[in-house]
Amino acid sequence: MALEISKNIGDVATLELVGNVDTLTSPILEKAVIEALGYTTKIILDFKKVDYISSAGLRVLLIVQKKLAKEGSLTIKSPCPSVKEVFDITGFSDILHIED
Repeated sequence: MALEISKNIGDVATLELVGNVDTLTSPILEKAVIEALGYTTKIILDFKKVDYISSAGLRVLLIVQKKLAKEGSLTIKSPCPSVKEVFDITGFSDILHIED
């Protein structure tokens, strides 16, 4: 399944993701986030329509979190239970701001 991203960029960039975040699609997410970082330091990734995230997707989230750690914020919103479980098992729940 392809990753679709709809963007709302203002003071806060909200990226709504649809599909899987995996090896094939994580470059799409990375590109969209880098583009958003040109406009804002506050990013929300809406995960409610994401069913799966691989280590490649986690890598992108880690890169973004590191870039925004000093100035800005990254929020992961509404991950499904299976994606939330990946965040919990990998320890990403401890380093990411996740809202149910």
